Amino acid sequence: MTESTIQSRTDSSTDTSPSTTTGESEEQVRDEWTDYEFDGAPKLCVEDLDVYYGDDHALKGVSMDIPEESVTALVGPSGCGKSTFLRCLNRMNDRITSATVEGSVELDGDEVYQDGVNLVELRKRVGMVFQAPNPFPKSIRDNIAYGPRKHGDIDDGLLDRLLGRADTEKEDELVERSLKQAALWKEVSDRLDDNALGLSGGQQQRLCIGRCLAVDPEVILMDEPASALDPIATAKIEDLIHDLAEEYTVVIVTHNMQQAARISDQTAVFLTGGELVEYGDTDQIFENPNSQRVEDYITGKFG
Repeated sequence: MTESTIQSRTDSSTDTSPSTTTGESEEQVRDEWTDYEFDGAPKLCVEDLDVYYGDDHALKGVSMDIPEESVTALVGPSGCGKSTFLRCLNRMNDRITSATVEGSVELDGDEVYQDGVNLVELRKRVGMVFQAPNPFPKSIRDNIAYGPRKHGDIDDGLLDRLLGRADTEKEDELVERSLKQAALWKEVSDRLDDNALGLSGGQQQRLCIGRCLAVDPEVILMDEPASALDPIATAKIEDLIHDLAEEYTVVIVTHNMQQAARISDQTAVFLTGGELVEYGDTDQIFENPNSQRVEDYITGKFG
């Protein structure tokens, strides 16, 4: 983070005291609480990010670097801006007419919000898994192969089949690889042509993760991916996230403090008014936070 950026944030943060929610004390955020240092270049670099929904200032001056091949948890009470922040990373907020985004998001040093960015390619590199499982009403196989077919990575059209150019073997390998990565292959390998809507909720969510993996992303965004699942299905998702972090950069929104503590390498805490209050190693955030408000939130005094 540059000195000018830190200075501008310091100047703006001293203007007024932040608004608070019931049970939350007033506290001035310090820049060092969010300056998280780690080895290597960041996969994602966010600087002075502001988001407005009409007149509502949903996210205020957020700056943070996200390391690659790790799990970053975004936590905080409802309405604090963590899901808004997540959607900024692959420009999903562009779909919201009232949304205005200011600031910078860089992926491997390239500005995501510059003119001419191919959003299809961006969302291929930065995939997303939503809160509720949303499989297509198609077969398990077609769910996984849908993205690669659309992107032209697999030739599977009628003309391709008639001319003998269909990538049948390539598709089979991709489906198997993606389902194995999503820890679902053993459960569905003998029924790939069954409708995906017949799977359990946990299986559907892992299928959606497999569908995301099929287009070979670099970053996986997850918005409360286990909130609608039972404890057993949740445990499988958490184990899967741990395995994915060996190869992908994972950023996850969760309301479950215990889950964040279990699965993440670093944690960012958003509090009232769309403000990033503290960001650092997960162990430090949960065991010895710098912010009194963060400690109060983690221990359940408000939120």
